[in-house]
Amino acid sequence: MTTQTLALFDFDGTITTKDTFAPYLFEALGRTRVCAAFASLGAHALMVYGGLSTRDRFKARLLARLFAGADYARLQAVGRAYAKTVPRWYRPAAVERIRWHRERGHRLIMVSASLDLYLEHIARDLRFDDLLCTRIERAGAQATGRMQGANCRAAEKVHRIESLLGRPLADFETYAYGDSDGDAEMLRAAVHPSYRPFRD
Repeated sequence: MTTQTLALFDFDGTITTKDTFAPYLFEALGRTRVCAAFASLGAHALMVYGGLSTRDRFKARLLARLFAGADYARLQAVGRAYAKTVPRWYRPAAVERIRWHRERGHRLIMVSASLDLYLEHIARDLRFDDLLCTRIERAGAQATGRMQGANCRAAEKVHRIESLLGRPLADFETYAYGDSDGDAEMLRAAVHPSYRPFRD
């Protein structure tokens, strides 16, 4: 049986030159509200820095403050419009590498802690086969403020990939691209890991 080749790409900082999460929050919810939410969680941020809490818990609390009760259709609409502005931050070498994998018939999987509300459009435009990311839960017409499942970073990235494939990553010829400690487990699981490969 021929082994399928996978190309796993983190998004923020790997494909892009900057984080895309905060700019989306500003577009969707307003700079004043977002800054106030961050400020209100300042003590929790210090706990994360001091090792007394985790980034995942901080993000869960931030999303609860910002998204609970928000109109989900509006969040989607803003995400659709915002996604059209993100290509200005693409790293040309990353886009070229995505094309290289696609031309060879490799399965392209974007694996990111950023939000589905805009990443779905970006992954489609870049012609990825699959998107694994942090998803915002909804109840009817409103966002609940909770994540649908876990934050897609660190070990959760490998868990999501293997759940999608139904097999361990060891069964595949795998290229992986990342830029932070949140990608470490994914990079370790790959046959061909690349850390910050697209930076000048």
